[in-house]
Amino acid sequence: MDIYDWPYRIKSARRKKRLVKKDFDKQLIRLDKLRHSLSDQIGSLPPIILEKPYQKGWKRLFVLRYDIKRSDKAEFYQTLLNKINKVQYHYDRSFKKRKIRKGEYHYYDAEKQKLRALSYDEFHGRRFNLSDAEKQCFYRKEIWNNQYRKWEAIYACTEAWRFVLTIQPHIVFAVNSVDELLEQEMSEIDKYINWNNWQPRISKLHGNAYKYWGDVYFDKPQHINKLKNKPRYTSKEAYLEY
Repeated sequence: MDIYDWPYRIKSARRKKRLVKKDFDKQLIRLDKLRHSLSDQIGSLPPIILEKPYQKGWKRLFVLRYDIKRSDKAEFYQTLLNKINKVQYHYDRSFKKRKIRKGEYHYYDAEKQKLRALSYDEFHGRRFNLSDAEKQCFYRKEIWNNQYRKWEAIYACTEAWRFVLTIQPHIVFAVNSVDELLEQEMSEIDKYINWNNWQPRISKLHGNAYKYWGDVYFDKPQHINKLKNKPRYTSKEAYLEY
């Protein structure tokens, strides 16, 4: 009698291991979907409006200059500013941090605040939806990315002088709603995934695994000797032409 004529086929040991692993991967996918669903439910909770608003520190942001605000293009520049504005929060109005140097306290600016510089995808994509007139207010420049050790193009605002930096009190008018059951279930799922380090496996199942082989590294500018050690690639465009 042929084996394929049997009412059922005997599973091999290798197939049993593969089925067990496949079933566990399905459980991880269902758990990840449940985590995202809980996160959406927590984020969609209605805020609670406070009867008595209170001040929580200070915020520093850019606003239109006084003469630009009274001009005919005030609405155009205000729309542009809403897309590239940056807001910083601090407990002190001076926005300075304290640091000990040689046994003495010194105060320095926490971070030099600038307008947002857009990447290539943000400039040409739909996230900010820049019009042709708004794109004329940017210029392209290349900067060195120390994290990925390569050159990348960004788009900075050419008319930054139209905006001034101001400090305003940060007033809290509403707080987020809290659902203890959702928070507890979300915490248990995060604890299970983080404790067992299942996040890399979940990312791989979704096709978002890291591909280190896809990065092209270049020499740092300070390590390039123009007279002796000439780099093979000086930019991303040179690498693509090669």
